[in-house]
Amino acid sequence: MTTTRLATESRPTASRWRKGQSGNRRGRRKGTRNLKTELTEELGEIIHIKERGAARRITKQRALVKTMTAKALQGDTRAATLLINIIFRLLRPELIEGVPPELTKEDQAILDTFEVRRRKGDEESGK
Repeated sequence: MTTTRLATESRPTASRWRKGQSGNRRGRRKGTRNLKTELTEELGEIIHIKERGAARRITKQRALVKTMTAKALQGDTRAATLLINIIFRLLRPELIEGVPPELTKEDQAILDTFEVRRRKGDEESGK
């Protein structure tokens, strides 16, 4: 039975990865923009549209929102779902998991009572 060696083991020691050394020695080129920058710039560009017979200048982002809203109102369920998801994520962040909602006074009182009882139980058990 033959044993197989890993590709990194069969390579010469001089050309293997060294600890603390990046795999991309030259690094990212200066001036290279990431996707977020490119997308922000593209959506910020102005386009010309006709709305109700009048020429208007709006951003591409605004045009996308208008198109999505119009499709949702015409009954396109995919556009409606996407629009509702965007609304909840941007306009109602407290409904998203991970963002705690603000507590009412009654809720805070319940939590305070629980905390006092828990501490009292920890003290009695010697923790």
